[in-house]
Amino acid sequence: MPAPSLVNYVTKRPWLHKLLQPVANWYTNASLYRQMGLRADDLICEEDADVLKALGRLSPKESYDRIYRIRRATQLSLQQKILPKNEWTKPEEDVPYLSPILKAIEAEAKEKEALDTLVPAKGH
Repeated sequence: MPAPSLVNYVTKRPWLHKLLQPVANWYTNASLYRQMGLRADDLICEEDADVLKALGRLSPKESYDRIYRIRRATQLSLQQKILPKNEWTKPEEDVPYLSPILKAIEAEAKEKEALDTLVPAKGH
C-alpha cells in the first residue's frame, strides 16, 4: 500500500502550492540525489512485489540506464563525492518512469480483486 499523499490536496489549492514550492525545491536539492545523477524514481525501494513487476516491465534501455545511475551513485557515495555540476540530473530530466507503471499495476490488482470478489446475481 502506498504512503498517504497530500499531492492532490496541495495541487487543488494554487496558493498552497505556491507557498510550498520553495520548500519542495529546497528539500529536493538537500537530498542530493540529483547531484549523484539519480532520478526520483530511482529511489523507490525494490523490495515490494509490485515494484519488482514494474521493473520487469521497463524497456531494456530504461532498465540499463536505471542500473547505471544506481551503480554510479553507489560508487560516488563510497568515495564521498558528487558529480560535476554539468552532469547533475536536471529538473526537466527528472521525470517519472517507474511510477506510472506502478500505478497501472495497482489498478490491475484492484480490478482483479473486484472481479474475484464479484458475487453473481441470482436471476429468476
